Amino acid sequence: MRNNIVHPDADKLEYEIRSIVEIAKKLEELGQKISWENIGDPVAKGEEIAPWIKEIVSRESQKDDSYAYCPTAGLLETRKYIADYKKKVENINISADDILFFNGLGDAISKIYSYLNKEAQIIGPNPAYPTHSSAEAAHSGKEHITYSLLPEKSWEPDLEEMENKIKYNPAVSGILIINPDNPTGFLYPKKTLEKIVDLAKKYNLFVISDEIYKNLCFKQEDFISVGKIASEKDVPAIILRGLSKEVPWPGSRCGWAEFVCRKKDKFFDRYVQSLIDAKMLEVCSTTLPQKVLPLIFSDHRYKELLKERSRKYQKRAELAGEILEELDDLILAPQPAAAFYLTVVFNEKYKKEKNEIKIENEKLRDFIKREIKNDFNWDKKFVYQMMASTGICLVPLSSFNSNLQGFRMTLLESDEKKFRENLEIIGEKVKEFLL
Repeated sequence: MRNNIVHPDADKLEYEIRSIVEIAKKLEELGQKISWENIGDPVAKGEEIAPWIKEIVSRESQKDDSYAYCPTAGLLETRKYIADYKKKVENINISADDILFFNGLGDAISKIYSYLNKEAQIIGPNPAYPTHSSAEAAHSGKEHITYSLLPEKSWEPDLEEMENKIKYNPAVSGILIINPDNPTGFLYPKKTLEKIVDLAKKYNLFVISDEIYKNLCFKQEDFISVGKIASEKDVPAIILRGLSKEVPWPGSRCGWAEFVCRKKDKFFDRYVQSLIDAKMLEVCSTTLPQKVLPLIFSDHRYKELLKERSRKYQKRAELAGEILEELDDLILAPQPAAAFYLTVVFNEKYKKEKNEIKIENEKLRDFIKREIKNDFNWDKKFVYQMMASTGICLVPLSSFNSNLQGFRMTLLESDEKKFRENLEIIGEKVKEFLL
């Protein structure tokens, strides 16, 4: 090229959850059957969409206006429905003008970081969901500043570390939480949320809360939106929501942001307006999902559907805990309280120069040997060898912008026998790798 057209921070755009698929596909070509435990798509793992939801979508799709553009911010009646729900049910005072639709939360996250002042940084969790951490690092051109989620304390955040990093990094302008958390399944208690919002108020920051899994808590009554606390304490906040995980409808590409206490700070208000202006350049987000959202959410069958799905994930999480319990000294695997993920942390004392999983097939063994580089993370080596040996595709925990070593798997396998077998195999291979 005449000029170097590559963005200086292009290398920060990493997403191991999906990039590992390329390795898995090559293993498939070599004859290994893959069990996909890497990506959180309930539909791909066999979950059926409720017939009554399909009926609503089908009925609305017959109307011509479902194929038209919608207003830039999103359909007014849908934004009014969400705002009304926030007031009546969650006691969060926002209006339809405080809601902005995107083409999925990936689009929302990209814009939220892209339109921040280049000098402003967002502190986020470690482990971190890579869409957030990569977008933050790419926007600022600096390493993503993180606070630790502590596996030995059931993934509670280290609030002392959080405050110290805020205090000594004056570029920090906001705090990101993912509640319920991905990859850990941690559900933030009210007291913890209050302390985080208090830190935001003390240092004049805003809060971003990714609440895509809010309706998939094992005990729904335990969920508290940070928006409620932020509203009570006059702290600006952005709440992120979507349809992909809970309907589930990942192909809808329908996510939205709720802006709390927008007018409490002139810079925050102007920043929100820049996000709206950015959406103006794209015309609008998807129309059909917005049209059916109030119809689905207000249907009396929806709450029971969410309860049923959450019970299934809780049952699988408990089964995983029982099977992995015998690895007590080798791993730490705090039980999730929400969503559909299980995160396992390796005990560092078992890290050796020659941690290995035996791969019987010579072609698979040679392929993985070529793929594993000298600078590979310990857990990434485990995941690659695990996949070649057994076909089970996991995600290395270090790829969640984390110094912790381990892996994340989903709780989405609907065949209970296969789910149990996979867990037993994983347990065997963890022992083989670490001992």
